[in-house]
Amino acid sequence: MPRVLMKGNEAFGEGAIRAGCRYFFGYPITPQSELPHYLARRLPEVGGVYLQAESEVAAINMVYGAAAAGARVMTSSSSPGISLMQEGISYLAGAELPCVIVNVMRGGPGLGNIAPAQSDYFQAVKGGGHGDYRLLCLAPSSVQEILDLMGLAFDLADKYRNPVMVLGDGILGQMMEPVELPPYSGELKLPPKPWATTGTAGRGTRNIINSLYIEPEELEEVNLRLKAKYRRMEEEEKRWETYLLEEAELVLVAFGTMARVARAAVERLREEGIAAGLIRPITLYPFPDAPFHAAFSRARAFLVVEMNLGQMVEDVRLAVEGRCPVHFYGRTGGVVPTVAEVVSFAKEVWHKS
Repeated sequence: MPRVLMKGNEAFGEGAIRAGCRYFFGYPITPQSELPHYLARRLPEVGGVYLQAESEVAAINMVYGAAAAGARVMTSSSSPGISLMQEGISYLAGAELPCVIVNVMRGGPGLGNIAPAQSDYFQAVKGGGHGDYRLLCLAPSSVQEILDLMGLAFDLADKYRNPVMVLGDGILGQMMEPVELPPYSGELKLPPKPWATTGTAGRGTRNIINSLYIEPEELEEVNLRLKAKYRRMEEEEKRWETYLLEEAELVLVAFGTMARVARAAVERLREEGIAAGLIRPITLYPFPDAPFHAAFSRARAFLVVEMNLGQMVEDVRLAVEGRCPVHFYGRTGGVVPTVAEVVSFAKEVWHKS
């Protein structure tokens, strides 16, 4: 299997092409601009369409149109740009249109800065826009995993007819790592989409894509159907990774880039005789509670580490159900916690537990 050196932003694009994505609509913003640059070159090579929209609002509505026609389509942006897309994302969720949205997070709020952050967690896992809806949300922690999860993202989007968000950050997008590229012939058997607006040929009636329901009872029925879909996601799609969790008495929890820092901290703590372990959620929605339940019998404390002021820690507290103390350490504004900082705080937690 060939190995190549790729940037994370390039892996987002290559993973999308290998998943059958042939349409990209977006608007450049740092630190994800290499992703549209990559697709501007690669999509025409495979017969696809790359279009730089006049704004993020235009881009997400172009995604709506292509998804309604049954295409595998994606967009990407960074924090302020994703905020501009929220209306369109809500429309996509309401109309049950599958697509993939990549957010390479930067420091915020407002325009913030172009440094790495994880401060869009709430926006990604709680819906972000208006209305009762959810996005499936994936959080890779390496360039290889970015490539691998893009295929899963498109498959899940089609399976549930729902937008899927893939969360990265400025470090993951800009870093370069060796990536193993699986064989790729360009021929994919994608699932049929009999609901798509592709005309009436062979059907006799036209399909209608819509998220407008004037009658309250009719909209309530739609929302209850969406709720049942989200419950099915929660039953079938939780994903996570653990590291040295067996017999761990101090459990660190982190996603994305911070999981790499936390893993190094776990190794350092083990060298100092502290039985530490790591839980890394791969799906942020649905949030994986099973590894927390598995750790209850031994864990004396959980320590959540994030590049924000404490967002995922709320989901960890729900998963822990009050059975064990949950602590938090984070830096914000684009400051990345170091391994030494995490180890130092973890030792404080350990001695208090």
